[in-house]
Amino acid sequence: MITQVLADLRAESQELDDLVAAQQDWTIPTPATGWTIAHQIAHLMWTDRAAILAITDPEGFQAQPLTPDLVDKTAEEGTKDPKLLTSWREAREELASKLETTQGKIVWFGPPMSPTSMATARLMETWAHGQDVADALKIERKPTDRLKHVAHLGVRTIGFAFLLNGKTPPTEEVRVELIGPNGDLWTWGPEDAANRITGPALDFCFLVTQRRNRKELNLQAQGPVAEEWMPIAQAFAGPPGGGR
Repeated sequence: MITQVLADLRAESQELDDLVAAQQDWTIPTPATGWTIAHQIAHLMWTDRAAILAITDPEGFQAQPLTPDLVDKTAEEGTKDPKLLTSWREAREELASKLETTQGKIVWFGPPMSPTSMATARLMETWAHGQDVADALKIERKPTDRLKHVAHLGVRTIGFAFLLNGKTPPTEEVRVELIGPNGDLWTWGPEDAANRITGPALDFCFLVTQRRNRKELNLQAQGPVAEEWMPIAQAFAGPPGGGR
């Protein structure tokens, strides 16, 4: 399992790498307020390094001060790296290599994660921040089956999303049925669940990474839990974002 996820993570990272390596101007603003293309790559680099620290020095990782401005501050600091692209390449490859051999849970900003879950989370973030870059450059990316990892994480984090928004996690299961880029049906949850979400996998991934407003997406929700979940869905750790 970890081998396939890491292969897809490397492929997702390389796709974004190709996109930014071809750009001379990294100061172009992205949809994230105050963030340029450089900020997006700097954030990915910093998060990869944070994950490496969590693996190699869990106590050191947990000793970090989690200030409200941590994400913005570290992204801004990273933009000053004159070899930012090289630094990100080195960090992401070091992390992938460590995840191949790591055993047990890895401490993180949210709940502890298995190596496979960490690799999935890194793929999700790489895809999401890559979408910010693509939007900034007005480039429409072709969706791939790698979206299944993002969707899976989006489904798995339903309880986490409720907690982050001060809500009690639901006890009822939700059936999620998504159409993949190649027309395949991807499903999670029991077939007879009263609560359901259906639609294109790409739209669901936009939703759980908060890269598009729900009103822009072709997703249908049925049942009170599904309806309550959709506006707060998030597949990433940390406080709820402002959305799009």
